[in-house]
Amino acid sequence: MLTLDDVRPRFSRAGRRPHAVVIGSGFGGLAAAVRLGARGYRVTVLERLDQPGGRARVHRQDGFTFDAGPTIVTAPFLFDELWELCGRRRAEDVALVPMRPFYRIRFHDGATLDVSDDEAAMRAQVARIAPDEVEAYARFMAASAEICRVGFEELGHVPFGAASDMLRIAPDLLRLGGHRSVYGLVSRFFRDERLRTAFSFHPLLIGGSPFRASAIYCLIAALERRWGVHFAMGGTGALVRGLVGLIEGQGGRLRLGAEVSRITVANGTARGVVLADGESIPADIVVSNADSAWTALHLLPPEAKPPWGDWRMRRAHSSMGLFVWYFGTRRTYADVAHHTILLGPRYRDLLADIFGRKVLAEDFSLYLHRPTATDPSLAPPGCDAFYVLSPVPNLDGGQDWAALAEPYRRRIAAALDATLLPGLSDAVVTSRVTTPADFRDDFLAYRGSGFGLEPILTQSAYFRPHNRSPVRHLYLVGAGTHPGAGLPGVLSSSKILDRVVPDAALFA
Repeated sequence: MLTLDDVRPRFSRAGRRPHAVVIGSGFGGLAAAVRLGARGYRVTVLERLDQPGGRARVHRQDGFTFDAGPTIVTAPFLFDELWELCGRRRAEDVALVPMRPFYRIRFHDGATLDVSDDEAAMRAQVARIAPDEVEAYARFMAASAEICRVGFEELGHVPFGAASDMLRIAPDLLRLGGHRSVYGLVSRFFRDERLRTAFSFHPLLIGGSPFRASAIYCLIAALERRWGVHFAMGGTGALVRGLVGLIEGQGGRLRLGAEVSRITVANGTARGVVLADGESIPADIVVSNADSAWTALHLLPPEAKPPWGDWRMRRAHSSMGLFVWYFGTRRTYADVAHHTILLGPRYRDLLADIFGRKVLAEDFSLYLHRPTATDPSLAPPGCDAFYVLSPVPNLDGGQDWAALAEPYRRRIAAALDATLLPGLSDAVVTSRVTTPADFRDDFLAYRGSGFGLEPILTQSAYFRPHNRSPVRHLYLVGAGTHPGAGLPGVLSSSKILDRVVPDAALFA
C-alpha cells in the first residue's frame, strides 16, 4: 500500500517522464492529475469546455458568482492530501470554513431540524421533533460510525477489480445491513417519519434514492459529524483553481476546448487519444474522468469493447436528473441558512416518481444554497446569490425540458416565495437554469443524469465500472466508477490510482 512518502516525483530509468493524459477536469480528473504528477508523470489534462471543473464549473453573471455544481465539502483531508503531495498547505490557497449548522431541514409542516456535529445540540434538536427518540438517534449515529469506518475509511480508496474483493467484504456488508436500503436501516432506529426522512435523504446527495440505495450509504451522517461540512471561500471554484495551480506547479498542462473523440488502443493497451479536430496525443497511460458510460460507449474503439459492454451499460440504472435554478436578488434574506433542505408533502411517492415512474411531479423537494450567508463577496453589495436544486427524472422520462424549464422554474419560485423567500418574484435581478438536457449536452452525461450510475448495491464496489479498465493502461476516476459520486467519492477514486497505476519508473 502506498503512503504519501511513496508518491514523491520520480523518473524512469531512461530519465524520461512518462506521459499521462487525463480526459476531463472534474474534481476526479484534477485530483488524478495531481497524484500522477507527484509520482513522476508528465500530465496533460484535456477539457472540452472553456473552463475547468466539469460539474464544478462557475457561472459569473451580472456581478454574481454561482457554483454550478458541488457546494458541500466533506472529508476536507482528501483535499489537504493533494496539497501535501506538492509540498504545500491547502490553507495557503483556499480557505475552508466550517458550517454550523451543516444544513437546516425544513419539513413540509414548517418544523425545522438544524443538523450539526454538536451532539448535545443534536439531541435537543431531535427531542423537539420526537422526545422519545433521542436514544434512537444515539444508536443510529453509532451504527453510522461503524459503517463509515468500514465502508469509507477502510474500503473507500481500495480498488474492487476482482470478484474475490467483493467476497472478502461480504461478511461485513451483511453485518452492517448493506443488503437493506438506507431508508430500511434508518427505519429500524426511528419511528417518527420526519426523523426517518431527515436521516435517510443523504443518498440524494450522490444520485440515489433512499429506498433503493444500499444502507452502506448511511455512512454519510457519521462522515459529516467526524470531519464536518465546509464551504470554500470564494466558492467551490476556488478549489478548482487551487488544483489547477498545483498541476501547473508540477509542470503539468491543462488544455481547454480540447474534446477527446476517441482513445487509441493497440494490442489491448491504451496509447493515447485523438481530439475532435483530428490531433493525436500519445500517452503512456490514459485516465478518463469523463462519464463512465460515455467512455465505454463512445471513446473506446469497437475492438477494445467487451462484447457485452454496450448491453450492460444500457441496462444499468442511471442516477436521477437535476433541475438547478441560479438566481440573484437585489435584497438579502438574513434569516435563511447557508444550506437549507425544503421537504415537500411526499417522500416515498415523490422518489418513486423520479426514479421509478420517471414522471415530473407537481410537487418537489428542494435544496436551497445561499453562499452569501458565508461569503458576501459572491454578490454585489446588498444582494444575495442563490441556487435551488430539484431532483427530477433523468432523460429516460422523455420530458421536453425546452418547454418545461420555465414553467417548472416559476413553480419553484412560487414555492420559495410562499415559504423562505417572501417577495422573491420582485427581488430577482439575474437568473439562469440548468436541466438534464444541459447535463447531457455540456457534460456528455448518459441519460442526462446528475451523478452517473445510481448507487444501488448491484452497481457498487465490484459491480461498478472498475478503476482499472480491462484495456491495459486505461483507468477511470469520477462519479461513474468506484467508490461513487460526491466529493469524497470522486477524490477517493483518484486515490485508488496510487494502487493500480504503474510506477513512473517502470516506463523506460
